Amino acid sequence: MTAAAASAAPVMRLVRLIHISRPVLWINTIGTGLVGIWLTGRLFDLQALPVILWLTLPFNLLIYGVNDVYDQETDALNPRKGSIEGARIEPREVRTIAWSVAVVNLPFLVYFLVALPPAAVAVMLLYAGVFVFYSAPPLRFKTRPFLDSLSNAAYALPLLFVPLALGATPVWPALAGLLAWSVAKHAFDAVQDVEEDREAGIATTAVRLGPRGTAVWSGAWWLVSTGLFAVVSLPVAAVNLAIAGALVVRLLRRPTPATGHRLYPLSVAFPYIAGSVAGAPLTFGIVMGLYP
Repeated sequence: MTAAAASAAPVMRLVRLIHISRPVLWINTIGTGLVGIWLTGRLFDLQALPVILWLTLPFNLLIYGVNDVYDQETDALNPRKGSIEGARIEPREVRTIAWSVAVVNLPFLVYFLVALPPAAVAVMLLYAGVFVFYSAPPLRFKTRPFLDSLSNAAYALPLLFVPLALGATPVWPALAGLLAWSVAKHAFDAVQDVEEDREAGIATTAVRLGPRGTAVWSGAWWLVSTGLFAVVSLPVAAVNLAIAGALVVRLLRRPTPATGHRLYPLSVAFPYIAGSVAGAPLTFGIVMGLYP
């Protein structure tokens, strides 16, 4: 190995780890954490900075790194993997991923145990544990129909542990709405992988219900989330209903995994759009002093 190649190797390893962490999906963790801050009536709080930093590469490498380690068989069959939608790892990378997950997460865990209220830390451990055991045995929620979808409600938990970390009261309708929204989105996104999961013997909610049944399942949960969001913000509820309705109707019209794959970019954009609609009036109100 040349000197130039040796000096570039750490950078390439970091780039690889970032790819494994699926940065296009970081919005699901960072965005929820920021909304959790805004819902306390603050534009930002330095006390929350370590939590937001944890919700970037460290936490996403934890959940998606573990996922890739245990899904090597199905990922090998999945044409989406190896792209921006997710990595396709090699067996020789497992050790590196495991060590990297530990190195970037353990310092945060130590800090949180010392600096944050016990209730916040307990919810954060639950948050991490659910996603680890979504992929890892013995629980491996991914292979359990309905539990796979329901377990992804955990994506909403920053709306609980961020306020707890700041000594504030969570906005319960927003939390409940995002719990329901996350259940719907997980099942909907899994439609595109029905054939690969079925071939690998993995019985997800989407495999069990099929594309049409999954559209109904997700649509019902998105309706619940719309009602709960309406308690907090009518514009957010309206945008949620519009995008969810478009996704569900298009899948019902042509209920196939291929349709699920074509709709995936809109599904990925969904939290960006809804988050912008939620965040703009919140930040405006905070800046203008409309919130205590």
